[in-house]
Amino acid sequence: MASQSTPSRRQTIISKLFQFCRQIIGPNASAENTAISSEPLVISRGEHGISRKQFSPNAIKVLYRLKDGGFDAYLVGGCIRDVLLGQQPKDFDVVTNATPEQVKKLFRNCRLIGRRFRLAHIVFGREIIEVATMRGHHEAPEDKNQISQSSEQGQLLRDNVFGSIEEDAERRDFSINALYYSINDFCIYDYANGLAAIKAKQIELIGDPETRYREDPVRMLRAVRFATKLDMKIASNSEKPMTALASLLDNIPPARLFEEILKLFLNGKAQANYLMLRKYGLFNSLFPELNRILDNNPGGLEATFIENMFKNTDDRINADKKVTPAYVFAALLWFPLLERTKTVQNEEQLSEYDAFSQAINSVLSDNAQHIAVPKRFTLGARDIWHIQHRLDKRAGQRAYRLTQQPRFKAAYDFLLMRVEAGETQHSELAQWWTQYLSLDINGQKEMVRTLGQPAGPKPRRRARRRTPKKPTE
Repeated sequence: MASQSTPSRRQTIISKLFQFCRQIIGPNASAENTAISSEPLVISRGEHGISRKQFSPNAIKVLYRLKDGGFDAYLVGGCIRDVLLGQQPKDFDVVTNATPEQVKKLFRNCRLIGRRFRLAHIVFGREIIEVATMRGHHEAPEDKNQISQSSEQGQLLRDNVFGSIEEDAERRDFSINALYYSINDFCIYDYANGLAAIKAKQIELIGDPETRYREDPVRMLRAVRFATKLDMKIASNSEKPMTALASLLDNIPPARLFEEILKLFLNGKAQANYLMLRKYGLFNSLFPELNRILDNNPGGLEATFIENMFKNTDDRINADKKVTPAYVFAALLWFPLLERTKTVQNEEQLSEYDAFSQAINSVLSDNAQHIAVPKRFTLGARDIWHIQHRLDKRAGQRAYRLTQQPRFKAAYDFLLMRVEAGETQHSELAQWWTQYLSLDINGQKEMVRTLGQPAGPKPRRRARRRTPKKPTE
């Protein structure tokens, strides 16, 4: 496959004129929806100031291998955007005019994945460079390598339609992600006014927002995530249809939603993402039971608990501490679990513990219909929940044995968070465990020994009055 020629000097001059006009007019004045320009804005190596050293060496290696194989190859999307914003990119995506099968022939360490859109993953140890073939329009003639299929709601089910770089830019989701870095001339090509959007700090969908959201409803979640991550605002035309289309997330596979949940809640911006998801009605499609409980008691204990949990999660992540998804899901499903426990207890006349155990299975089963949480995390959530019922059983060796449980520290933090949110009836229990964990083994044994005894100094025992002995005869 012949490689596309690099832009001529005349094209570069025209692009500079486009750039000048865009800076005067502004990012949103020319059209209601962001459109793709037939002539990209070209930013030369000297103007953008980006060095290849700022990118992954493995990504650069992939670009050169594709170039030497006779194909065009560009770094695209988030890595370009992040470098321009002064941030450190985490992922490096490559786009090329080579088909997935042609990419696989060039790289022995390549594996092809995906049904909706075929991708090539080039594996370098722990790092994976994702290589995608330039996407084309759905109306393109179908052949064995071009298959497109949509649902009745407009969602793309299969999207293996290949095209040119201009068509690929039009298929990108947001203007800030339609930036291409060429290994041929080290220029950045801006097809959707992405640089102006970055300068204006706006998240803009390319094309008609409603159509693009219907094609892939996950774009609504991505809009929220990019807005909080990059400290930007979702453009008015891009946010307008979100509330009305939020229910389309019900059609997304639960496994894919789990991956999006991790990106939303484990990136250091969980609290901001949660509040924005609630604002646009997107949270209801992810956690409908919890959303209903929050709506029924706005500003109540439940809302405080969830917001505190996300704030604590952000604090830990930003301090480079570990956070397990098991803890996050244990918190998000806690109030639906308590509500379900009461229902089961009343309907089936079970003990509180038996109703609690049965409710756990029911809540996790219902949640799996929306978000497919892997078993290793649901098991962790179960442990955190069960320990909540065992924290007040401290006599003998029980307290010590409980602290040896792998999830005890998470369960203890969970208890503190419940008390902080307003469950004051557990304050004394939380204080006891806090003191217990601060003592050595002898101090812990003494605390367990004095369980149930009144606090303060022990009362002095009255001396027993001795009766005089009777005289012996």
